Amino acid sequence: MLEARDAADLAQIVADAAAQGRKLELRGGGTRAEFGAPREAEVVSLAGLTGVVDYDPAELVLTVRAGTPLAEVQALVAAEGQMLAFEPWGDPGATIGGTVAAGVAGSRRVTAGSARDHLLGLTAVSGRGEVFVAGAKVVKNVTGYDLPKLMAGSWGRLGAMTELTLKVLPAPRLTVTLTAEGLAPEAAHALMAAALGSNADVSAAAHLARGITLLRVSGFAPSVEARCAALPKRLAAHGKLSRIDEAEAAPMWHEAMTGRAIKGAYKWRIHLPPRLAPYFIDICGTDDWAMDWGGGRLWLGFDGPLRTPRKLAEADGGEAFLVQAPPEFRAQVPAFQRRSPGVAALEARVRRAFDPRDVFATGRFAEDADADAVSA
Repeated sequence: MLEARDAADLAQIVADAAAQGRKLELRGGGTRAEFGAPREAEVVSLAGLTGVVDYDPAELVLTVRAGTPLAEVQALVAAEGQMLAFEPWGDPGATIGGTVAAGVAGSRRVTAGSARDHLLGLTAVSGRGEVFVAGAKVVKNVTGYDLPKLMAGSWGRLGAMTELTLKVLPAPRLTVTLTAEGLAPEAAHALMAAALGSNADVSAAAHLARGITLLRVSGFAPSVEARCAALPKRLAAHGKLSRIDEAEAAPMWHEAMTGRAIKGAYKWRIHLPPRLAPYFIDICGTDDWAMDWGGGRLWLGFDGPLRTPRKLAEADGGEAFLVQAPPEFRAQVPAFQRRSPGVAALEARVRRAFDPRDVFATGRFAEDADADAVSA
């Protein structure tokens, strides 16, 4: 494993690989190393690129090196009464760079936006071995191409981020979770849709397979209390709401946003119109699932190697991501949904612009012609 000490060091590593025709896999904490197809590539660790470059709580801007552990970043901003609003999550050891590169967002994403919406700027190394800077260290910036949005969720296929500037927000003074129990998926979706569409400013909504629906209300204490008092009456037609302690609510929100409780050997993450979530659960025929984003994200688990979720998602205008499976299945079925020919061609052109010698095209994703040809 190669270890980069700074951006210049990483640029030299990438330039050498490009000149020699070698493949490099970028890795932060390695917590998502099994996502995508098995591959053979030289691993470059970015875990040594740690530390806070600049943090101005008054300006709500944080600049941090990519290898800094996510938990440390969250603790730093929490100490100032602030938060990463897109609610990133990860296993112990996950880094902020890897989290943003994977586009990870939690339950608050439905109202606060995703990682790409909070990434203001970055420093990165392209597949040419060149250091480049994109965006800015200010919230209001309208100049140039919005490369940060392109890099967030790119999974290291365009370049290696070495430094990130993130917008942070004040943490809510009070957060309350209201729950309804015993609802079927259809009824749970109706409740969540009504809650998110109300003027109560519900910031997140989820539903667990065991029949628990979660609604989150956050903000200043008087406002939260008033909204929590009004919601049970406004939503009475959909079910009875009860307030629970946040210590009890936290693991349930974690279950909904991460899919960690899914036990099947084959795990899928589905993004689709929320109204289709109950139908999707029913037709897939599994009892191992969790619903987040008001139904816009589903976690599904299966004991067998089914490709049904991807076919159904494609038919319904959604996307299915293969999150977990044995190596032989991941070698045949791409992690991402197949793109239309036009979109696939555009993605290929963008990747070639950043990485003309395919240094980062390790075969992990469907950038390979063989993977694109797989019927899934």
